[in-house]
Amino acid sequence: MRKWFQLAALIGILAPIELVSAHAVVTAYSLKSIPIHAHQADKVELTFNSKIELGLSQVYLVRKGDKHALLKVESGHKQGEVIVYIPALEPGEYAIKFKVFAADGHLTEDIIHFSVS
Repeated sequence: MRKWFQLAALIGILAPIELVSAHAVVTAYSLKSIPIHAHQADKVELTFNSKIELGLSQVYLVRKGDKHALLKVESGHKQGEVIVYIPALEPGEYAIKFKVFAADGHLTEDIIHFSVS
């Protein structure tokens, strides 16, 4: 009986750890509904499932030839919202590559591909 109690206590202690160790995940982004137009500076809104530490995060524009350019970012009005400023671009294929730290300290890296026309 004592072993069952110890096992139940251990499970009770370890179960919440999974909930605390979540990574920041993009839940929505404006590129899905608002395209970037050629020769116009614009912005992209990324929405994450947790608060982002922007001072420890980086967002890049990736161009043909795997050329990376650091982009300006700022916090949006909602928790987890990040505004990414996109310079005027020529028509073509691009990507936004980000490395963000969630408020809980976990690093998330991902890439979002998009076209400019």
